[in-house]
Amino acid sequence: MKIAILSRNSKLYSTQRLVEAAKEKGHEVMVVDHLKCTIELEKKNPRVYYNGTYLDDIDAIIPRIGASVTFYGTAVVRQFEMMRVFSAVESQALVRSRDKLRSLQILARAGVGLPKTVFTNYAKDVDHVIESVGGAPLVLKLLEGTQGLGVVLAETHNAANSVIEAFNGLKARVIAQQFIKESGGADIRVFIVDGVVVGAMKRQGKEGEFRSNLHRGGSATIIELSDQEELTALKATKAMGLGVAGVDMLQSSSGPLVLEVNSSPGLEGIETATKKDIAKEIIKYLERNV
Repeated sequence: MKIAILSRNSKLYSTQRLVEAAKEKGHEVMVVDHLKCTIELEKKNPRVYYNGTYLDDIDAIIPRIGASVTFYGTAVVRQFEMMRVFSAVESQALVRSRDKLRSLQILARAGVGLPKTVFTNYAKDVDHVIESVGGAPLVLKLLEGTQGLGVVLAETHNAANSVIEAFNGLKARVIAQQFIKESGGADIRVFIVDGVVVGAMKRQGKEGEFRSNLHRGGSATIIELSDQEELTALKATKAMGLGVAGVDMLQSSSGPLVLEVNSSPGLEGIETATKKDIAKEIIKYLERNV
């Protein structure tokens, strides 16, 4: 099988591990910078041109599309799908997962537990927004933020009011979200491949930091999921239509609450914490479907 990993940087941990896992299983693998692909459209003859040649012998792709290049990256994934190439992450599911508001609406409709969330179109009634999520403290998130960037904890009503008004003034779209105090600055990342939980870790934010992202100095340890946590993660992944996903959840007094379903979850943190070969599970997923 010939596998193309759509990644802009072949030296990234996740990309390197996927290359290693594919080679170990005897497959031919190449790293393709999706931003350097040319899409050619013609009746019944979709093609992808890259580095002086047509990629017309690819059996499967693994998209590793960064949030900042979702539009073009998704177009490349869609083109491969038109060429009947199997994708570990479908283009439509990728688009859904990158739209924070849309993904929360999908999860709510599917009956997945979420922190109470409010979104408005630069509403003047900021006090109502704050009270709707239970008052201060509350979390404010830019819709376009990733890896903990654009996430603010407003500890008082006045602080929340000021931040929301500032974002509104900048025409930056923001959601207000209930602050789950009992989570203690920690969350759970559940890694799912082909409808099966293949690893889970608890991420703890550094002291004084409510965001648990490893990019922000957080630490990770292996965790045994409860039945409810596992069920919630699987339900969220299915609702989003993702074959490979990282589900971020908070532990709360009312049960697990999903923060986000990531369509390009990093492998380094989860493999380091769990000592599991997650990359191999992704390659096995391709083998079952090609």
